Amino acid sequence: MPEQELLYTLALTKVLPFHSREQRILMEIMGSASAVYEHRKDLKSEATSISPQLRQKICSMEEVLPRCEQELSYARAHQINVLTWHDEEHYPARLRSCEDAPLVLYFLGHADLNTQHIISIVGTRHCTERGRELCSLLARGLAELSPGTLVISGLAYGIDVSAHRAALASGLPTLGVLAHGLDEIYPRLHRQTAIEMLKDGGLITEFMSKTPIDRLNFLQRNRIVAGMADATIVVESPFRGGSLNTARLATDYNREVFAFPGRPTDKASEGCNLLIRHHGAKLINSVTDVVEDLGWEVVEKEADMQTDLFPSLSPEELRIVAAMKSTEADRSLADLSYELSLPTFRLTPLLVGLEMKGVVKALPGARYHLVNV
Repeated sequence: MPEQELLYTLALTKVLPFHSREQRILMEIMGSASAVYEHRKDLKSEATSISPQLRQKICSMEEVLPRCEQELSYARAHQINVLTWHDEEHYPARLRSCEDAPLVLYFLGHADLNTQHIISIVGTRHCTERGRELCSLLARGLAELSPGTLVISGLAYGIDVSAHRAALASGLPTLGVLAHGLDEIYPRLHRQTAIEMLKDGGLITEFMSKTPIDRLNFLQRNRIVAGMADATIVVESPFRGGSLNTARLATDYNREVFAFPGRPTDKASEGCNLLIRHHGAKLINSVTDVVEDLGWEVVEKEADMQTDLFPSLSPEELRIVAAMKSTEADRSLADLSYELSLPTFRLTPLLVGLEMKGVVKALPGARYHLVNV
């Protein structure tokens, strides 16, 4: 794209923020951002579907050009790819089909944004240990059944960052959709994770650098999370969680939505249960359900490469696992000792062994969580 056309495209997004549909309409009517700029003060006859208030804003395109020039310079200096909706080769094709897709995206990293399989994983910022565990199981399952699947989330606290970290641990590329510019990472606590994501995945946003952290921006970015993927998986969500908004957007885009069910008493899963109850999401128990429902071709592995859910356990270790599975709740050392009729001096080393095998996880207060359930 010519430099001048790119500059005017950025200017159009700058004067009409949160109006992606109108930006697209103008581009289609006028043929280019350059034409919009040239006729910015006389659009009444051509763009009758654009409100007078928005047409007035378009008149100020000239005023934002210096800021847009700064942004292009910043992008070039930091190896940021500026992708426009008209770029059929590099712009995310799945997102491009959405009527409110951003006119411009800023992308940093090496992910293939049009790879064969893409999954978005979303959920509450106040996730439980179970939620983090489900993210790990999803990533491991995707890596086994569909290697190379791109995992998308929002790099926020809770399920988002757990999904990114689980993807990294499983060797999957992962993409973070930001609600601000690429000049910073929010929350800053996730900076190292973001850096690790750049190697095979990346970071993407529709916002210019120096964009303030604002709640509305986070809601705005949800359409990118939903629109870029083949399906969205809600791991955990409270009754009014933001991930329900992402799920609704995915449905609007005719994408599949899946959700893990929770117990009726689990506050962190109220939103998931609500989605399933009202047919807003399909109930899943594992990544196999997702892969089969989407009709993805599964990678067949040699028999000697197959692994059991649990490592080889002794009879006593299997008794502990069975006792912990019976309640689906974290168990204290004292409770397990009483239920299994094992003194703590015998039970403790068995639990340590299970922890080393990755079957249980030690929690504060001498409590234990069963990892593979």
